[in-house]
Amino acid sequence: MGALPQTGAVTQSTNLTTQTSPRTGALLHAADGPDAAWWRHAVIYQVYPRSWADSNGDGVGDLPGITSRLPYLRDLGVDALWLSPFYRSPMADAGYDVADYRDIDPLFGSLADAEALIARAGDLGLRVIVDLVPNHTSDEHAWFQEALASEPGSPARARYIFRDGSGPTGDEPPNDWVSVFHGPAWTQVSPGETDASGALVRPGQWYLHLFDSKQPDLDWTNPEVRAEFEDILRFWVERGVDGFRVDVAHGLVKAPGLPAWSHTTDIISGDEDHKLPTNAAPMWDQDGVHEIYRAWRRVLEDANPTKDPAADKILCAEAWVQPLSRNVLYTRPDEMHQAFNFAFLTSPWHADALRAVVATSLAAGDSVGAPTTWVLSNHDVVRHATRLAWAQGEHLKGIGIGDPVPDAALGLRRARAATTLMLGLPGSAYLYQGEELGLPESAEVPDELRQDPAFLRSEGTERGRDGCRIPMPWEGDAPAAGFNTTGQVWLPQPASYAELAVDRQVGVAGSTLELYRTLLRLRRELDLGTAELLDLDGLPDTAVGFMSLAQDGSRVAFIANLGEDDLPLPAGEVLVRSDDDRAETGADAGRPLPLDASAWVRLPA
Repeated sequence: MGALPQTGAVTQSTNLTTQTSPRTGALLHAADGPDAAWWRHAVIYQVYPRSWADSNGDGVGDLPGITSRLPYLRDLGVDALWLSPFYRSPMADAGYDVADYRDIDPLFGSLADAEALIARAGDLGLRVIVDLVPNHTSDEHAWFQEALASEPGSPARARYIFRDGSGPTGDEPPNDWVSVFHGPAWTQVSPGETDASGALVRPGQWYLHLFDSKQPDLDWTNPEVRAEFEDILRFWVERGVDGFRVDVAHGLVKAPGLPAWSHTTDIISGDEDHKLPTNAAPMWDQDGVHEIYRAWRRVLEDANPTKDPAADKILCAEAWVQPLSRNVLYTRPDEMHQAFNFAFLTSPWHADALRAVVATSLAAGDSVGAPTTWVLSNHDVVRHATRLAWAQGEHLKGIGIGDPVPDAALGLRRARAATTLMLGLPGSAYLYQGEELGLPESAEVPDELRQDPAFLRSEGTERGRDGCRIPMPWEGDAPAAGFNTTGQVWLPQPASYAELAVDRQVGVAGSTLELYRTLLRLRRELDLGTAELLDLDGLPDTAVGFMSLAQDGSRVAFIANLGEDDLPLPAGEVLVRSDDDRAETGADAGRPLPLDASAWVRLPA
């Protein structure tokens, strides 16, 4: 979600104080059933293992560290955690280059540590979702090593996308595709075929990698690939996981013939201007992906033979797909359960845009019977406490030393307001570690310490994602801000993180952490995730407002003011405000809402 300046002050004031009808505007979303499956309304917290908690002091987070901090998530009030990859990997892309999907990288611990984490989470009432990376493996995966040692046309090579080169001698890539991480999307293997004299008679083939050259793409037309991943699903379900977040879910199937593509290979839409539908790009959102996910859904439903909604195992798509009408195809009843709502994440901080994206998102999800899955930050984008202080589209791919840094106070104010609005909406929501502390994007990572392949392959023209992956601050005065006891960190923590540490905010009225805890508690108590949602009439154009009608008939208004004039709140009980969380109610709780602030108000019956 990027920020846009408002076009002018609006002096119109709200007339909500006179509203008495329980239906104040257009119905946007019908209520879910009282027995709705857990994933339809869950709040899920993303843990980035490298940066959550380090138990052995080597500077990198690990599974025992995560396990030790799980009570924090229970107390925060989330329903589940999603773990970014912890599999055995050479870490060319921070674990998204998987060498063994059934083992844990020693950097993070062991398989026994993973099983202990899952068990401890269950004891605390937390579900566990793990990352699955099916578009590509590591080049150190046993399959790819076998492919390199095999002849062209062999079954081993058929698991990946190998092609002969183009040009008179085959020394040019098979097509013009480029990597999301910059540079060619093809790498040539060597040596080629030689005759008895040692002369080259056939150059080495090329393999496709939409990301780094150490991440060769799998060929999903191969039945062996499909069977392998269905078995991987079963392996982790047997160990107690509750679901899978599917990386690059829209990229597995490529258009037949691998046709030329003259645009940059942008994961968001396939073209640099983001104007084309995603499936126009031959590497994204091809219709064949849906057959794969129908098969996966059957695997997970077989794991819940009693069809108990509380025992559902789920799939969530990371599918940067537009328009929304194509995005929701991933969440049809026989496919995935959720898909991230990136249209909401990338929406401008502008009232018209916010109203439109909420309404269209809910309508799209409802058209296939799926919940909308709201998100504002993750490990791939600039944190929204920084992003929202910029104009739309600026610096979405990272910032670094020497780059302009936006007003931190403005970014945090808007981030608190955006989250307050988001957590009132029906459906599911994802939070990214540290956003509940108001952590900004770090611009202080020296170039020589950056590890993101997007930075390395672009020769620094793209700053990359390291700035949103900084180790978590737990204790402001401790070594590494409590990330460990040695002070070692794989990426440096900016000085500002000490004042934002958990121990500086827990129990402190007005802190961002306490705001999140209040929002999550109220969301659960009021059943907002399953409630009916209506537009809220009577607001100026620079405000966004909705009304939730819960199962018990109670009505709660959610209002965000994006205009320069203060906005009077409707009559009722002010439950929480993003601009002042000192008390849920109080003498000044009903004061007008200023610019870049949101509030929840329980309306009279």
